[in-house]
Amino acid sequence: MVEKYLKQTNFLHQEDFKMNFKINVPENFNFSYDIVDEWARILPDKKALCWVNDQGEHIDFSFREIKEKSDAAASYFQSLGIEKGDMVMLILKRRYWYWFALLGLHKIGAVAIPATHLLTKKDIVYRCNAADIKAIISVGESLVNKQVDAAFPECPSLKLRLSIGPEIPAGWLDFRKGLAAAKPFVKPEKPSDNDDIMLLYFTSGTTGEPKMVIHNYAYPLGHIITSGYWQNLKKDNLHLTLADTGWAKAAWGKLYGQWIMGACIFVYDHEKFTAADILRVMQDYKVTSFCAPPTIYRFMILEDLHKYDLSALKYCEVAGEPLNPSVFDTFYEATGLKLMEGFGQTETTITIANFPWMEPKPGSMGMPSPAYDMDLITADGRSAEDGEQGEIIFRTDRLKPVGLFLGYYRDPELTASVYSDNVYHTGDIAWRDEDGYYWFVGRNDDVIKSSGYRIGPFEVESALMTHPAVVECAITGAQDEVRGQVVKATIILAQSYKEKAGPELIKNIQDHVKRVTAPYKYPRIIEFVDELPKTISGKIRRVQIREEEK
Repeated sequence: MVEKYLKQTNFLHQEDFKMNFKINVPENFNFSYDIVDEWARILPDKKALCWVNDQGEHIDFSFREIKEKSDAAASYFQSLGIEKGDMVMLILKRRYWYWFALLGLHKIGAVAIPATHLLTKKDIVYRCNAADIKAIISVGESLVNKQVDAAFPECPSLKLRLSIGPEIPAGWLDFRKGLAAAKPFVKPEKPSDNDDIMLLYFTSGTTGEPKMVIHNYAYPLGHIITSGYWQNLKKDNLHLTLADTGWAKAAWGKLYGQWIMGACIFVYDHEKFTAADILRVMQDYKVTSFCAPPTIYRFMILEDLHKYDLSALKYCEVAGEPLNPSVFDTFYEATGLKLMEGFGQTETTITIANFPWMEPKPGSMGMPSPAYDMDLITADGRSAEDGEQGEIIFRTDRLKPVGLFLGYYRDPELTASVYSDNVYHTGDIAWRDEDGYYWFVGRNDDVIKSSGYRIGPFEVESALMTHPAVVECAITGAQDEVRGQVVKATIILAQSYKEKAGPELIKNIQDHVKRVTAPYKYPRIIEFVDELPKTISGKIRRVQIREEEK
């Protein structure tokens, strides 16, 4: 399938990839019709989705069945008056109904808004009124439904509440019954244009209200690199990305690129994460490809990996936050698999990654994707030299990436603040080594300027995480009259070290950081806490720590 959309599919090295990779975008591309329905025509019985939950249930869906279910969803939406351009929020966790609903919305040209089940009434009111959401499809659990019902009177645009059950409250529609009774679907004459809005994500920023990132109907093709080259997927792979469907990571790992490559998507629908459960499921179902944030791998390496038969596992990727080299090394020693790190944002597809022909350097993001014209820009506007820190930017005058966002919905001023004059500013700081590998430093606002040095929080956090007392940490800059700023570490201690919290442990941790990394980077201030402030998506809110410090 992927051959239809690429100039060349096999690459020998990074220079070949850079010179010859090109995505061919057809007119009026629609993922539901051009990928899912096409697989259903060519290989109708090929397994598309393997769904397993923590209750022991297991259901496989072929491409033919996915097509039939998404057709039914599209027909049902039409019967409810949901039309092209209408906004529909999906709060469906990892239930397989998510795939039916999302693809059905694509088939009628509506806009899907994936959302987490952790939203409160306030969150739902804000989202509904910011985007004029017309319908919400809920996972059908009491806690979620109550939040939606509480928000409903304050959301004038919200006309429809649908539930997949088991709970169908008064005033709600039964989504399952609606699909079962749907009339045969008739494809609209022109369901979508490439530049129509297909997806809207509310990003949980570390400051202010969430931004509304919008992607068009060509966006899925941008994930050819994500799945075909970073994740290295083939048609016979069974791929598991550990992400809730409410986050953009699900679009990266549980849908678009995987099905363009013809791989089967593995879904583990669980309520509570434990590394042992994930490893058991990967063993029992013979998962061949796995992608997760570094935090997940940190928990996995605490298990005895030799107890599990992971012989089917051939490729592992990591993204979502920078990877500590110690995690890379420990996982490699236990499994023989090298973690292939990648970098991107909700606004993009994969932009920097370790690709199959590369030897990964532990802790490095890898090299730029050829789909993006990337540069590192210093504070004075120059292109950074090797070893010099700069902001990651993408130029779009010569190359408009397939997969780059359209902007922030209804906020041209915010869009222009990061994307203007054919330059998109990521706000992320990195440096490049002499071999062309890129290394993450931190968000622009998080970089600490101390006595003339620029210190990235990640490099200090990486050093701290190798100390046995540290479970989790955040590095911020604290104001200092002499140095401008000094490094502050806010640390959650391991249970066995909590009674030892005091000056002696602080000095021990400081000395450890001096040994592991450059001495000037050690935290002059250390604070022990029980928890770190985080966004709804789990990102550490360093801005809150800084504000509390002031």
